[in-house]
Amino acid sequence: MDRLLYVAMNGANQVMVRQATNNHNLANLNTVGFRADLDTHLSREFQAEGLETRVYAIRKGGVISQKSGDVFTTGRALDIALDSEGYIALQDIDGTEGYSRGGELSIGAGGILQTKSGYNIVGEGGPIAIPPHEQMQIASDGTITIVPPGDTGTVLLVDRIKLVKLNEADIAKNASGLIVNRDNTPAPADPTVTITSGALETSNVSPIDALANMVTLARQYELQVKLMKSAEEIETVSTQLLKES
Repeated sequence: MDRLLYVAMNGANQVMVRQATNNHNLANLNTVGFRADLDTHLSREFQAEGLETRVYAIRKGGVISQKSGDVFTTGRALDIALDSEGYIALQDIDGTEGYSRGGELSIGAGGILQTKSGYNIVGEGGPIAIPPHEQMQIASDGTITIVPPGDTGTVLLVDRIKLVKLNEADIAKNASGLIVNRDNTPAPADPTVTITSGALETSNVSPIDALANMVTLARQYELQVKLMKSAEEIETVSTQLLKES
């Protein structure tokens, strides 16, 4: 009986973890460049005297879906979308380097190029500062050029956005939601990664799949609760039989 209760309790707990992940994905349905989180679990034997037959599940760690979102044209010069697998390098709030596919950019205080969420875009020497300009263009290799105010015949090179490729098996999301290498080492720039200017990539979350998964998880949780209730009923009947014997 206690084995049944233990398995059901652990199962309900892991379903709640998966439901939280699914809800997080749904909340980012409209987040540009967002990549969904996927849960993986491992079975572990309970290491204690007399309890070796108990097996529980633990969350191994999040896996990041590598499915690409849809690319749509915006015509805005500061919008960029990656053409293939790869990421844009950003500066996290603690100064470390993180990565994202969100290319909805803006120019913040001091002319610093940033994402919509306020993370600085990393160039060849750190955050990219954009001088005053009349026109600005981002080339397919991430090179940024501007036309200075009042000088339409001059094109100045500003910097180049750092674009990288990451190994799917070595990445995770940090507390800020940015993608990083698990060993926290910065990735080198990869010249094969290209972008399209004037476009954005949608989130790769499928609302239909996420809603269907929500229903499935709710049913799984209900099943685990029923199993716990059955374990309680079995315990009650067993106790009664012992009293009567």
